Amino acid sequence: MKKTLFSVVALVLLAACGGQKSSATTHASAASTVNNTAPTQANIAGSLIERINNKGVITVGTEGTYAPFTYHDESGKLTGYDVEVARAVAEKLGVQVEFKETQWDGMMAGLKAGRFDIVANQVALTSPERQATFDKAESYTWSGAAMMVRADDDRFKSLADIKGIKAAQTLSSNYGEMAREAQAEIVPVDGMAQALTLVQQKRAELTLNDELSFLDYLKKNPDSGLKIVWTAPKEQKVGAGLIVNKGNDEALAKLSEATKALHEDGTLKRLGEQFFGKDVSVK
Repeated sequence: MKKTLFSVVALVLLAACGGQKSSATTHASAASTVNNTAPTQANIAGSLIERINNKGVITVGTEGTYAPFTYHDESGKLTGYDVEVARAVAEKLGVQVEFKETQWDGMMAGLKAGRFDIVANQVALTSPERQATFDKAESYTWSGAAMMVRADDDRFKSLADIKGIKAAQTLSSNYGEMAREAQAEIVPVDGMAQALTLVQQKRAELTLNDELSFLDYLKKNPDSGLKIVWTAPKEQKVGAGLIVNKGNDEALAKLSEATKALHEDGTLKRLGEQFFGKDVSVK
């Protein structure tokens, strides 16, 4: 599943490569193969900017099954952090937005094939293959590795503090590799949910995973008895944003300008607090 890497920096930057859905950056940098289907007229250079300039309709590919980023609420409405950011960007641009739900495995190929103009699905665009094919607008989330412990445990301030300490981690994950490199004692688990349970039960002292995953968990479980005590430094965090096909430079600039405006007017801060309990649009 997730790739084993051999340095903390690389581990955090590629935190999304495969793995279970509990990691918020699973989608951020997964390096699946993009097919060679030629883009249709919908996404060739110039067409997207024409729709933006003409106040038309832009189409956005998203999963709809990846809470809290893109999912359906109890009423059936498509929502989530990425969905609401895309709506807010469209409002800034004065265009209408149409969402096209699609499975993650085919999403980037769908963008390349022109089935939609934009992808809003926690994509960080970190792999060289993706960077050669797509462009990312201004980041609207930043995330990296984080450490969760029991709320009454004040022993841990950094990775250096976990040497010899029981860490609940999946054996094949990059977070497990981080814990091993820090010389923690690994307690094997199947995923983040089990890891957090073991920490609560005092069968492990800590677990490492993605910060946004932890924030989502704490937002949904305020009485969990757990807390985040460490997060990766700013230079090791990865930003996710709206993704377009290359050749849409002018449209990309307008998307970035709109996203920056959402930073400045507090919209991204409000949405972060709504879905995560914290502003996740800044490092």
